[in-house]
Amino acid sequence: MSTNTYDYIIAGAGSAGCVLANRLTASGKHRVLLLEAGGEDTSFWIHFPIGYGKHFSNPEVNWLYEGEPAPAIGNRRIAQPRGKVLGGSSSINGLVYIRGQREDYDRWRDAGCAGWGYNDVLPYFIKSEDQQHGANDYHGADGPLQVSDHSEPHPLCDAFIAAAQACGYARNDDFNGATQEGFGYVQMTARNGWRCSAAKAYLHPVRKRANLTVATHAHATRVMFEGTRAAGIEYLQQGVKKTAAAAREVILAAGAFNSPQLLQLSGLGPASRLKELGIPVVAELPGVGANLQDHFNGRIAYECTEPITLNDIVHSVPRSVMAGLRYMFTRKGLLNMAASYSAGFLRADPAAQSPDIQAGLGLFSFDKLSDGLHPFSGFYSAVRLLRPESRGTVMITSADPMQAPAIRPNYLATEKDCSVLLAGMKAVRRIMAEPAMRRYIVRERDPGDDCVSDADLLDHVRNKGGISYHPVGTCAMGSDKDAVVDAHLRVRGVAGLRVIDASIMPTLISGNTNAPTIMIGEKGAEMVLADAT
Repeated sequence: MSTNTYDYIIAGAGSAGCVLANRLTASGKHRVLLLEAGGEDTSFWIHFPIGYGKHFSNPEVNWLYEGEPAPAIGNRRIAQPRGKVLGGSSSINGLVYIRGQREDYDRWRDAGCAGWGYNDVLPYFIKSEDQQHGANDYHGADGPLQVSDHSEPHPLCDAFIAAAQACGYARNDDFNGATQEGFGYVQMTARNGWRCSAAKAYLHPVRKRANLTVATHAHATRVMFEGTRAAGIEYLQQGVKKTAAAAREVILAAGAFNSPQLLQLSGLGPASRLKELGIPVVAELPGVGANLQDHFNGRIAYECTEPITLNDIVHSVPRSVMAGLRYMFTRKGLLNMAASYSAGFLRADPAAQSPDIQAGLGLFSFDKLSDGLHPFSGFYSAVRLLRPESRGTVMITSADPMQAPAIRPNYLATEKDCSVLLAGMKAVRRIMAEPAMRRYIVRERDPGDDCVSDADLLDHVRNKGGISYHPVGTCAMGSDKDAVVDAHLRVRGVAGLRVIDASIMPTLISGNTNAPTIMIGEKGAEMVLADAT
C-alpha cells in the first residue's frame, strides 16, 4: 500500500469528522486520513469556556462566512461563523448540549429516512455521552463527550424559571430526557471548567494510532472520480496541491456550507449550474446546496438592576480579576458558562404538538457581538424559531475552491415563520413582566417598551434579529428526488462517497445542533463499518 492510499478519507475534522476518525480506526484494520482546512486546537481560548467570545471574528479558527443580504432581514449580511480548526464548530460554539425532540427524528423516519426515528438514534446519543449525573434510560456515562451542569445556579436564571412557572410553564431539569417542554438550566459540553469539543473527546485520545493520519491546514478542493466511483481526494496543504487515494470510501464531514460546496466543485449538483462554471458533471443532483435551514432569533435585551452579569465583569478591572481568580481556584462563575445559562421550550402556536420556540437566557447583552458587550449590567433572551418553514441555498459561484460559496438563507420567508416567532417574543415578554423577573429589570433596552404592535415587532426582528449558527440540510437525507444521500448516508448516483455531518438533516431539529451532529457521526461510522465487513 502506497503512503498516499488510505481505506477511508474524511474531509473535515469537525463534530462528525472527529467521531468518524475515532470509530473507523478503533479496530486497527483500516487506514484513515483526516483532512482539516484549519490548524491545531492549541489556543487557550478554545478550551476556556467563555472563550467563544474571542472566536466570532477570528480568521485563525473561523471561516468567517456571511449570508447574502435580503429584504426580509433588512438587507443585512448576517455573519455565518463556522469552525476552521480541529473540532470544527464544536471548538468555537456556545457549548450548549441539547439534542432536540423525539418528534424531530420521528419526522425524519416518517419522511423516508428508515432507521432514523427517535428510538433508532437514542442509542447513539447514549453511546457518545459522559453525563455528569450518570447513566439512565436517556443518558450514557461511558462515552467520550463530557456533558455537565453549570458550576452553580444564578439568581437571574432562578428568577427566569420562577417567572415562567408563574405563567403556567412547567419546570424541566432535563431537556434531553423524557420531554423537552418547560424551563430550566441547560447543560454544557464541558467538565471541570474546560470545554469538551469533539476534538478533545474523540480525536486527541487516538492521535497516536498508527492507522490514523491527521493533516491540518489541508483544504479539500475536489473529490476525484473514476467513472462514477469516488477514488480519492485532492487538497491544498500550505499552498501545495496533493492527492490521496481511497481504497474504500471518501467521506465528506465538512458541514452544511463546505460539504455541498465540495460536492459541487467535484461535479455533483444542479447540472445546469455546474456547466455554466465549466465543471464536468459526474451526477446531476439538484438537491446539493438546497434545503438550507437555520434557527432565526428575535433578541430582547434588558438592562439589569444588579451588577451580576458578564457585562459587569468585562468592564471592571477589579471584578474581572476576582472572576479570573474564582475561575482559577474553583472553576465557578460566569467565566465558566455556555452562551445560554438557562432556557425554556414552549408552544407559541396553539396548534403545535410540541414546543416550537426555544427561549434562551444569556447573562450578557450587546448590540453586535463584534462591538463588544454593553457598558451597563445587562442580559438578553434569544427567542428561537425551532422549526422554520423557510429554505435557502448554498451555491458555488466559481470553480475556484478557495472562493467562498454564496449563502442565501432566505430567512422569514413564510407567514408562519413570522407569526410563530412574534408569538414567542410576546410569551417571553410576559415572562419578563412577572414579579420574580421584573425586579431585575431596569428597562427593556431593545426593542424597548415603545415597540408594541405586531408590525413594529416584526420590523425589529427583520432589522435586528439574528441566527443561532445551526445551518443544516444542504445534502439532505431521504428517498425523494431531491435527496442527496440515502438513509445510509451514501451519495446518490455515485459509489464510494458519503456525507456524514449536519448537512444530511432533512429538517432542522428543535434545539442546538452539535449533539445531533455527533450522533450522526456515531451512527454514520457504524454504517460505514457494517458495509466494510
